[in-house]
Amino acid sequence: MRTTMKSVLAASSLAVAFLATGCANMSDRDKATVGGAALGGVAGSVLTNGSAAGTVGGAAVGGVVGNQVGKKR
Repeated sequence: MRTTMKSVLAASSLAVAFLATGCANMSDRDKATVGGAALGGVAGSVLTNGSAAGTVGGAAVGGVVGNQVGKKR
């Protein structure tokens, strides 16, 4: 359980760092992609009990979904 919480905390911290530092010049689609990747990474980590492959896979899937959602805005 501790590994999962550490993974969630690390992914959340990384997402906040991305959002706080570089969003000023990003398009809505880019922001949606980054947000989707962050949420997907957290979800993948939680669902696979902190597995690195699950975290990366979730981030990849979340990024694709976020990109497609951002395209429609």
